[in-house]
Order: sequence, then structure tokens, then C-alpha cells
Amino acid sequence: MKQRTLTSEFTVSGKGLHTGLAITARFCPAAENTGIRICRVDLPEQPVFEALADYVTQTRRGTVLENGNWRVLTVEHALSALYALGITNCFIEVNAPEVPILDGSAKPFVENILRVGITEQQAEAKEWIVTEQVSFSNKGCTMTISPAEQYEVAVDVDYPSPILHEQHAELTNLSDYAEQISKARTFCFLREIEWLLRLGLIKGGDLENALVIYDKPLSQRVMDKMTDKLNQPRLDASKLGYLSPLLYDNEPARHKLLDVIGDLALVGVRIRGRIEARCPGHAFNTDCAKQLRQMPK
Repeated sequence: MKQRTLTSEFTVSGKGLHTGLAITARFCPAAENTGIRICRVDLPEQPVFEALADYVTQTRRGTVLENGNWRVLTVEHALSALYALGITNCFIEVNAPEVPILDGSAKPFVENILRVGITEQQAEAKEWIVTEQVSFSNKGCTMTISPAEQYEVAVDVDYPSPILHEQHAELTNLSDYAEQISKARTFCFLREIEWLLRLGLIKGGDLENALVIYDKPLSQRVMDKMTDKLNQPRLDASKLGYLSPLLYDNEPARHKLLDVIGDLALVGVRIRGRIEARCPGHAFNTDCAKQLRQMPK
């Protein structure tokens, strides 16, 4: 396929999931062979680096890229949208150390890309055509990449939870990404929130930008304390389940698939092959991306 860029620029604004900051990100057209580059316009020298697995330093509840004072959190949703829509060259400007979370999915990025349009360029895109199966595994997570006629992804998740346990999601054609995958929101378990807050994370989390799963009963007092910390309306502690309506029965698995696409975009080339992942997460995904970057293609 040919390289592609945006026809014109677009801007998204919102809070950072982890920093809680008000953030603006501007996505601009870029010349051939630029790749996806992110610039921190709020820093004195406005450092800019390509979004590659080489720069992954943290993966706790999101993928973090870092090089010196250039640090950008939560890049995976934007990268997923750009990759799925075939954008190989894009210059992203952010005025904070994070990409805004928006509604917790890739949908806002997809809608803006489609609104401003996509321009095909003259140069061929770098592509890894998978000819032999490659497999990775670590602590119960597995990923297999096999030969296929086009890019495909299948994901299985399995949590020790009465609400969210085994789920499957699959994408066999990137043309279905916008409707079937991009809308799936990030998720977490309510029982994890206090721990995440203690780590200094999810300062911008709420029921509008994440799917929260309540699967282990809490006392009403603890529930009230939790919702107050998040500046959310108080909830009935006797009712287990999803605290926001699901868009799909398997929305968590679809979001994990979205994340796999975004994290593997950090390989820096298009992939023609089928990716099958079981229990994937940002740490595992980006470790696979780092290993893939070291392999001859």
C-alpha cells in the first residue's frame, strides 16, 4: 500500500486520564517517510520523537513513551485509530505529558480523521509480510503472528471475575474497525480504583471516559468514599455489574483488541498477517513490539 497522511489538521481537547490535566492535541499532515511523530509543544525546546516501541518506559494502565524530558502518556488509542485507518505519516502536537482520554475509546480520533480526510502519498509504506509464524508468551499472556492475506486481529481475555470472565473479539478487515472496534471504551474494576489513585494514576478518570466494573461487594460507606474521591454521583453498593451501559456484550475484549492494534503500531511498519493474542496487556504488547523491531522483516 501507499503511504498516507491527513488531508488537513484537526484538534481534540479534553482531560488526561492519569494526569487530570486539560489537554489539547493537534494532528497534522506530514510528509512522506515522517512516520507518526509526537511533539511536546509545552516544553521549552519542543522535543519531538517518532512513536516507536524503543521509547516505551512504562505500561501501567496505558502506554508511555519517554526520551529525556519528552514524555507522553496514553498514546495507544490515537495510535490505534491512525494505524487502522492507514495513516502512516502524522505530526501530533500535545501541550501536556499525555494524550487526552476523551470518551475512553478511539472513536473521537476516527471521526476526526474521516472528517478531515485521508491523502494517499507517492511512496510505498513499509510493510512486514509475515511468512513464518512468530510466537511470544509471558506469565499467561500469549501472542502468535501468522501469515495471512491481510491484517487481522483476534483477542481472548479471561478474568477471575463473576462479571467479566472469558470474552473473544475479532477483526478480520480493517474497514470494520470504525464501527466494530473504535467505540469500545477502556475499562477497570472498581476494586482497583483506590490502588490506582494511591499510585497517582487515573486523576482524570470518571464514568464518562471508562467502563467501570463492580464485581466484588463493598460496604455502602466504602462505595460512598470511592465515588466522592472520583467526584462521581453516589451508587448503590448492593448492585453488582457494569456501572455504565455496555455498547457491546464483549466491549472489554473489543477494547483490548483496540489496544493491541495501538501498541503494535509502535513496531513502525504495517503488518500483513494475523495476530492472535490471549490475555494481552500494554506491558506484554509493547514487549512483543520491541522484539519485533529487532527481527529482520
